[in-house]
Amino acid sequence: MQMWSSLIAKAKEGGVDVIQTYVFWNLHEPQPGQYDFSGRYDLVKFIKEIQAQGLYACLRIGPFIESEWTYGGFPFWLHDVPGIVYRTDNEPFKIENEYQNVEAAFHEKGPIYVKWAAKIGVELETGVPWVMCKQTDAPDPVINTCNGMRCGETFGGPNSPNKPSMWTENWTSFYQVYGGEPYIRSAEDIAFHVALFIAKKGSYINYYMYHGGTNFGRTASAYVITSYYDQAPLDEYGLLRQPKWGHLKELHIVIKNCFTPLLQGVQSNFSIGPLQQAYVYEEGMGACVAFLVNNDSTKNATVQFQNNSFELLPKSIGILPDCQNMVFNTAK
Repeated sequence: MQMWSSLIAKAKEGGVDVIQTYVFWNLHEPQPGQYDFSGRYDLVKFIKEIQAQGLYACLRIGPFIESEWTYGGFPFWLHDVPGIVYRTDNEPFKIENEYQNVEAAFHEKGPIYVKWAAKIGVELETGVPWVMCKQTDAPDPVINTCNGMRCGETFGGPNSPNKPSMWTENWTSFYQVYGGEPYIRSAEDIAFHVALFIAKKGSYINYYMYHGGTNFGRTASAYVITSYYDQAPLDEYGLLRQPKWGHLKELHIVIKNCFTPLLQGVQSNFSIGPLQQAYVYEEGMGACVAFLVNNDSTKNATVQFQNNSFELLPKSIGILPDCQNMVFNTAK
């Protein structure tokens, strides 16, 4: 709780606009009807701190949150509710997250449950969009989104033309289990896939995690160590993890400076080499941005674009905010 202000400020300085957090049912209602929103569980205070620093909040209310968290975020007393069957069209149980991972196991009840979960959320009339992570059959107007490390390459896109393309979990590292080695994902790899997702009309990217922190006590799920995503841009203790934090900050600055063509321009894409591609956004008043992609992971590539020659490092994207000058390369 004492770290909240500092963590949010460092995220903002790094170019982050939205702070996303889970809502942990097992912490807030440890016993039926007994609620705890005090101290470090004060969700309202946390959201107000986000607001005070001029950022937006995205709530993952679950209450099934997965997140390598004990019992998926469920309070253990749910186990004793008569007739309950988790994650299906079952009267005592009506909540969800990342359901498509298990939907097929429930046969005909799976899609019914997805529609019910979407309906109950939309009918709350909160005035904000609802999303379903990794749920390709998310009913309108709920937005289906992508989770993973390479959504610019793997995401099939929104399941309706009136939905934005969103990446709700860009894994900056990976959770670690006892006896396992930490997963090191480079700043350059993260930047490449962020730039690629934006180039392909992506509108929202959430870093999972930007700060992971510590799983205190027995809150971590089986085999998961107490340190969570220590290799994130802000490490377990809230310190800057360089070069990851700084490299992504530079990328964010460049992308934000291109907001006019990205939001108002028309996109085109075409080949500029055997493993090279250009994604270009042009706006009617002359604003233009280009993303020059080299998909060759072993060799530099020299490409021609608008009568100019550009050198691209292996597996990198060069960003040209004016379609003339390259100001950022994801591999540098």
